[in-house]
Amino acid sequence: MTTSFTTPGPAPEPVPLRPGRKLGPIAATVGSAHRAWLDPTREHYLTSGRTLNDLSLRIPLAKSKLSELLRGIGHYPRWEVIHRLAEELDIPGWPLHRLWKQAALDAGKTRDWIERSTENTAGTVTTAPSGPPLEHGALRSMVTAGYRRYAGAFLPDPATRDAAIEDTFAILWLSFGDALASPDTRRYAWDILRATVQAKADHRDHRPQLTGAAFDTVALREQPSPEGEMAQLAETLELFTAISRLPDGQLDVMVLRRLCGFTAEKVSDLLGIPLAAVRSNERHAERFLEDTIELPDTGGATP
Repeated sequence: MTTSFTTPGPAPEPVPLRPGRKLGPIAATVGSAHRAWLDPTREHYLTSGRTLNDLSLRIPLAKSKLSELLRGIGHYPRWEVIHRLAEELDIPGWPLHRLWKQAALDAGKTRDWIERSTENTAGTVTTAPSGPPLEHGALRSMVTAGYRRYAGAFLPDPATRDAAIEDTFAILWLSFGDALASPDTRRYAWDILRATVQAKADHRDHRPQLTGAAFDTVALREQPSPEGEMAQLAETLELFTAISRLPDGQLDVMVLRRLCGFTAEKVSDLLGIPLAAVRSNERHAERFLEDTIELPDTGGATP
C-alpha cells in the first residue's frame, strides 16, 4: 500500500506588515549553492514579522548590511553572522550550516577561512545536529534509494551524487513548513532534488547531460567486438542526448523508467504525481524520441 504524504495544510496566515522599505530581490549574480540557504533564510525572515532594524540591534549588523546579506550582495557572510540570524529567526542550524559551508567553498573560500568563521560557534551546530521533524525522516527513508539512482544518472561521481542528496534533505529541512503546507510533500521534495542535481550536473545548451550514464549503460552490456561496442555507445549517446532535451517532467519520468528501471507506480510515488500523469509523460516523451531518433531496445522497465 502506498503511503501518502499529501497534506492539505493549514490556511496560510497573512504575512505581517513591517515598516520601512520592502526587501529587494536576490541579486542575479548569486549562484545556486548560495541560493540553497539564502532562499529559505529570506522566507523565514519575510514570514517572521521582524524588521531589519530590529534584527540589526540583536545580531549586531547595520541594517543596510543585513539587507545586502539577504539579497546576496557584497562579501560572502561569515558563519557567526548567519548563526546569530538563524537564532533570531528560529532556523535549524545544522542544515543551514551545511549549505552555508558548501556555498563558501563554491565562492572560493578556503577551509581555513571557514574554520575561523565558525570558531566562535564551535559545538553549537557543527558537531551534533538536532533531529529533523519526524515526517522529514519518514519521507527520507522512503525515497533515498530512488533519489540516489536518479542523481547517479546525472552525477557519475559518487561523492558529488551523495552531496546532492544530502543538500536536498538539508534544503527540505529548512523549508519543511512550506513542504507540509504544499499539496504533496513528495512533489515538493522532488522539485528540490531536481534543482539540486541539475545545479551540479554538466550542461549542454542549458540542459543537464546524461553522458556518464550512457557510458555506464554500455559498460554493463557484453559486445561481441570493439566495433560493436562503439556502435552501441554512439546509439546510446544519441538516445540519452535526446532524453536530456525533454521537458523536466518527461525527463524525470524517462530517467526513472528507462535508466533506473522503476515501475510506473514507483515513479508516481517518488514524484508525488498521479499514476496517470506518469503514463501521460512517458507517452509524450516516447513520441518525441520516436520522431527524433530510432529507439533501441533497452529491455525496458517493468510496466
